Amino acid sequence: MRLARIELAGQAFWAQVDASGNHCRRVRAPFVSWAGLGANLHPDALDLADERLLLAGARLLPPLEPGSRVFGVGLNYLSHLERLGSKAPAHPLAYLKPDSALIGANDPISYSPLTRQLDYEVELVAVVGRPLLDEPRASTCLLGFTVGNDISARDAGRQIGRLDLLTQKAMDRTTPAGPWIVTADEFCGDQQPALEMRLSVNDEVRQHDNTRHMIFPLDELLNYLDARIKLRPGDLVFTGSTHGVGLESGRFLQPGDHVVAHIGGIGQLRNTVTAASTLSPSRGVGRLGLPLDQ
Repeated sequence: MRLARIELAGQAFWAQVDASGNHCRRVRAPFVSWAGLGANLHPDALDLADERLLLAGARLLPPLEPGSRVFGVGLNYLSHLERLGSKAPAHPLAYLKPDSALIGANDPISYSPLTRQLDYEVELVAVVGRPLLDEPRASTCLLGFTVGNDISARDAGRQIGRLDLLTQKAMDRTTPAGPWIVTADEFCGDQQPALEMRLSVNDEVRQHDNTRHMIFPLDELLNYLDARIKLRPGDLVFTGSTHGVGLESGRFLQPGDHVVAHIGGIGQLRNTVTAASTLSPSRGVGRLGLPLDQ
């Protein structure tokens, strides 16, 4: 089952998308009443409206329930680390994103003047359906999965020699997610998903791998996060990206680039990089008064 968050006629709501991907029906039941059903979710629980809406006439929003959080995990594919001359970390490395960083499946990616090294990262994104509590397999608590492109400003913090995750990972309107959630029953039950993922820039494939190659599998990632911040229904977890990113080659995104991130069995994001408005002279500078990208 595919569940999208859409905006139509000035209203934002959840909708069930049909198999063709052309139409949807509004979900009238509250999110908390059905998200926790996960692999057992049946359309009856959604209280679907009778009217079939044309999806082409709606805007696909990031599939995030209002009030939910966005977590990211880095360095989770060995092939990526090896190309950077590094080794696997001893434990997952995680961070938080604000919801304002997210954009929809077809929205423009904002290219901030704070960076000259805007990078792409296709990622499988897990969607939490219910609290993990004492479940022996954390992934059984998922509602399903979506696609993410964890856009990163790689030069963030270079001026002071330390990593600035706020600038690198959290800037407004930089992170595509969607186009919808595919529910857990469409995948492999309680096993690690093995899904082909691919990202292209201007029709050139830059990333291609399979989610089975994660260093830390889903259950370990979810348990790691939950031990520190209790996961809630609707939370998104970006699970890390593979080799082929611009950081490895020095080929970063530029305004006008068309980026397509695809994961088999879920769908794809199609976004164009757009230059953001120029900052005023008093903003986006370091302690020495220099631009942060210097």
